[in-house]
Parts: sequence; C-alpha cells; structure tokens
Amino acid sequence: MALKVGDKAPEFKLFNTDKKEISLSDFKGKTVVLHFFPAAFTGVCTAQMCTLRDDYSFYNGLNCVVLGCSCDSLFTLGKFKAEQNLDFDLLSDFNKETCKDYDVQYENWILGMKGNSMRAAYIIDAEGTIIYAEAMESAGDQVNFASMKEVLGKL
Repeated sequence: MALKVGDKAPEFKLFNTDKKEISLSDFKGKTVVLHFFPAAFTGVCTAQMCTLRDDYSFYNGLNCVVLGCSCDSLFTLGKFKAEQNLDFDLLSDFNKETCKDYDVQYENWILGMKGNSMRAAYIIDAEGTIIYAEAMESAGDQVNFASMKEVLGKL
C-alpha cells in the first residue's frame, strides 16, 4: 500500500557518496525533502536532481534537508553528483530496501530491469510524519515541484 500524507515515514539507513551512513533519524527536528529517482545519468532523473540543485537556496532557506535516493551504487551516484554539481546528499539504495519500504518500486521498469526506484517525492516534517507524497507510475513523468514548494511555504 502506497504511503500517504499523515503516515509515519519509514526509517532508513543508507550510504551517501562519501561512504557515510545516513539515516532519517539523523534529521529529527528538521524537514526532509526526499526524492527517489530510477537511475543516474538518465534524462528525466537528471532534470529532477538539477531542479533540486537550482532551487537549493529555497529549500536551504527553509532549513530543509534535501536528499536524493536511487538504486544506483554509491560510486555511480558520486560521479553523477560531481558532474551535476549537486549540493545535497545522494543515497544509494542498492539493495532496494528503502524504495520497497516507501512503496516506490517499479515491478518492471525498462529492458527487463525489476525493482528499480520509482520517481517519487516525499516531504517529512520535523516529527517524521509525511506531509507530502507523490509517486509517478511512469518514469517519464516529473514530480510536481510547485506543489512541494506550496506545502513547504505553509510551514
């Protein structure tokens, strides 16, 4: 069953591109903007992460923590982060546990690949409750950044 507004966000522990373990509980007391994406270096995923990068001052100004998460290896994500000049952590869900916990997994993605992360966005409040939830059935569709900003603007 898909996670929705009002649900408690599942805890996760994932490695970032600096090989540091990051968990949701590390950010208790802060708003977390968590974006899932299917694969680094693909067109829509790059646009998603670069939109976050380009609007980073907006999120930072609201004292939000921005995180990107995909099933790519942390080494692939490190190269992607460097090439795109991303100012926020990218987390590797290589074992596909977190995307499963958040119910954002494509059963069949492309070219026979199974279980990749969907394109999705969650905003998690300071107490760990989901206040925005969006998951795209089609990997070619982009999340609604304007709606996310509207929710954040009300905090």
